[in-house]
Amino acid sequence: MARKYPLHKIRNIGLMAHIDAGKTTTTERILYYTGTSHRIGEVDTGNTVMDWMELEQERGITITSAATQCFWKDCRINVIDTPGHVDFTAEVERCLRVLDGVVVIICAVGKVQPQTETVWRQADKYHVPRLVFVNKMDRTGADYFGSLEEIERIFGCVAAPIAIPIGAEGEFSGIIDLVEEESLFFDDMSFGAKVRREPIAEEFSASVAKSRERLVEALSEVDDSILDSFYRDAPSFKDEMCLLLRRGTIENKIVPVLCGSAFKNKGVQLLLNAICDYLPSPSDVPPARGLDPVTGAEIERRPSDSEPFCGFVFKIIADPKMGTLAFCRVYSGKLSAGSYVFNPRLRRRERVSRLLKIHANKYEDVAHVYAGDITAIVGAKNLSTGDTVCDQDAPIVLEQIVFPEPVVSVSVEPRTMKDREKLSSSLKTLAREDPTFKIKHNSETGETIISGMGELHIDVVLNRLVREYNVDANIGRPRVSYRETITKRARAEGKIVKQTGGRGQYGHVWLEVQPGESGTGVVFEDRTVGGVIPKQIIPSVEKGVLSASQEGVIAGYPVIDVQVALVDGSFHPVDSSEIAFMLAGREAFLKAIKEAEPVLLEPIFELEITLPPESVGEVTGNLQARRGKVWSISSGKNIETVKAEVPLANMFGYATALRSFTKGRGNYSMQFDRYQQVPRSVEQEVVKSCR
Repeated sequence: MARKYPLHKIRNIGLMAHIDAGKTTTTERILYYTGTSHRIGEVDTGNTVMDWMELEQERGITITSAATQCFWKDCRINVIDTPGHVDFTAEVERCLRVLDGVVVIICAVGKVQPQTETVWRQADKYHVPRLVFVNKMDRTGADYFGSLEEIERIFGCVAAPIAIPIGAEGEFSGIIDLVEEESLFFDDMSFGAKVRREPIAEEFSASVAKSRERLVEALSEVDDSILDSFYRDAPSFKDEMCLLLRRGTIENKIVPVLCGSAFKNKGVQLLLNAICDYLPSPSDVPPARGLDPVTGAEIERRPSDSEPFCGFVFKIIADPKMGTLAFCRVYSGKLSAGSYVFNPRLRRRERVSRLLKIHANKYEDVAHVYAGDITAIVGAKNLSTGDTVCDQDAPIVLEQIVFPEPVVSVSVEPRTMKDREKLSSSLKTLAREDPTFKIKHNSETGETIISGMGELHIDVVLNRLVREYNVDANIGRPRVSYRETITKRARAEGKIVKQTGGRGQYGHVWLEVQPGESGTGVVFEDRTVGGVIPKQIIPSVEKGVLSASQEGVIAGYPVIDVQVALVDGSFHPVDSSEIAFMLAGREAFLKAIKEAEPVLLEPIFELEITLPPESVGEVTGNLQARRGKVWSISSGKNIETVKAEVPLANMFGYATALRSFTKGRGNYSMQFDRYQQVPRSVEQEVVKSCR
């Protein structure tokens, strides 16, 4: 059976932004105007299509990414709505890995906020083309042109305005399309579905002329011949403009910017047009590149149905009715229900019992999927996030996703013996779904420790345990995931000699350690000469070093940012073994770390608070009491924005405190910035609490 939609008519896009910028509201309007949904869901009333989890509807936030598809013009648009809260940034990361284009939604009042910057950096990492939709133009303090300036200043990109607002705040009434040169007004009685087009009013002619000139200057970054057509008023100018908008967006040279108010049903149709006209199809992006699992050679798969099948698993869901669902982006070839895929990681075949088209938490069976499609695979029980699935006769391994390490931990224990087994299996299921959720068993205390990206992340996991898995557990106090590192160079010996009759164990190494660059983890290097240790044994030494680095010498936290060099050692032709050298490497590493003046590191978070002016003094004073440093305080219309950095250890319960200081009018967001050395007095308290 042939594909229904040609490859160049498919758009795989995601909606991403800072929390509360209006992603889900915009997605709901997209589904309504494209005819996919026959009612408009609202976040405030908890009846949205995409935020289908009970927890999402209660809290009014997106927790897990949701996929669906809709149709506009002659294109099929696969849409993924992602969370905005920093605790769920891994959801954004894995979606960006498989998307061809992104709509970044910015609040016209808050402009570029911290999580917007995070999303933008993630899109840069995967070279994903993007549009910007400046939302909430109806809100008090809305500033479209100020948002344009911030986009260019903060992101260092070329913003190409293709629309400007008619009025702002309470006067916002419509949008001027700078490409078509017409005014658009959206009928309130039809929830904005009916659009009235009119010539541009004379009072806006100066603003339109200035904005079109700015647009043309942006397009000259793609091809400067557009300037000649613009000043000559060439008949082909509009066609040239559209072609350059598409080319410049796909090549990541420009970022088209639109505006509107999704909540007030204004501007979403223009956004849909831009998605179809300017964002890439799967055939417009480079081929998927990976490695041959046997030879290690780099190979690629073109986005074509005639190529061998290749897909990437970017999300795992445990569905109570259908079992494990593996969300998969198909990069090449064709896959049929009832066939098999090859998993190079496990070197085994997996049966594909069913293929599903995804619509939030509803699914529809399909017989085949093709290059460019996003599907859910049912039946492949051993797949994990980041796995490549491919044709066994043409194996390929695509680049994995690297997720951030969790920073907050709590202990959990079942309230009854009956819950013990259920708790263990439920936690394993949740950890399989979420790569940033970790489980660890403390053999000394018998505790089960769960770790996540923040208080909200842990809170959501614990709520899901009760609601979805019917597990009741006792929860310990939140604990920060500290790290350990060293401050000077040191050298140490590790020697394992055991002789008990017969073959013994012999391993002998000398290691040198020194501080490494921030964010590098533990980097191992072999600097031995003359074959003092056989080359085939050296990976065992590295394995011992990495194993020892998981529990440091100060308080048992993982060691990071250390360079380790194997510089000398000796071996026995009979008694030396891999296990002996692994133990020797472990012993030498721990000795060297103790000699290298180890220190404790704590996670530092960037914090942005919006609050009424009268609360600034109390809030900044409280931040200083929490060991925070205030960077800046900026004023807006009846609102102040405080930017600061603060240790995560001092931020537990901050939401309640901020509500108290600001009488419920303050909001904040925070995101991980770096690890920093803990003051000695605090370090002693942390060490004491770990004993």
